[in-house]
Amino acid sequence: MKHSVLLDTSFFIRLLNDKDPLHSNAVGYFRYFLENDIILKVSTISIAEYCVLGNLNELPLKNIQIVPFNLKDAQKTGQFANIIFEENKISQEKLMPRAIIPNDSKLFAQADLDKSVTHFVTSDIRSKNSLALLKRGINLKFDIISIDIPFTETFGVLDL
Repeated sequence: MKHSVLLDTSFFIRLLNDKDPLHSNAVGYFRYFLENDIILKVSTISIAEYCVLGNLNELPLKNIQIVPFNLKDAQKTGQFANIIFEENKISQEKLMPRAIIPNDSKLFAQADLDKSVTHFVTSDIRSKNSLALLKRGINLKFDIISIDIPFTETFGVLDL
C-alpha cells in the first residue's frame, strides 16, 4: 500500500501565499510528495477552515484526495478530544452542556483511522501542542511533519 499524508489548513495557507515566510517550504514539500508518489489527502474539515478566508477554487484539488468526515471519524474524535481535555485539565463542568471539539481532534482521528496516512503535515503550533497532549494518552500511527523545517532536512535529500 502506498503511504499518504494528510495536509492541514496551515499547509495550504502557506502554499498559496507567496508572501508567507514558509511558502517556499510548503512548495518544496508539495513538489517532493508529488515527485515521490506520496498520496496527498485533505479533510473536508480543512477545506471548510480554508474557505473561511479563501475560496475552494484556489486549492490544488486536482492532485489531492478529499477525505470526508464520517461516523467512525466522529467516534474516534470524541475519544481523542476526551484525552486532550483531560491532559489540559479541563473540568467536566466546562464541557457542559456541550463540548466544543477542536478541529485538530477531528483531523487527528481521520489521520489515525486512515491506514495509509503516515504523517500529518502542518505548521500550526496549536496542532503540534494538541498532538503532544494526545500522545501522552494514546499511541498514534502517524507523526507530524512540521513545514517550519525544510523538506530537504526532514527527508535528508538535496534540493537540486
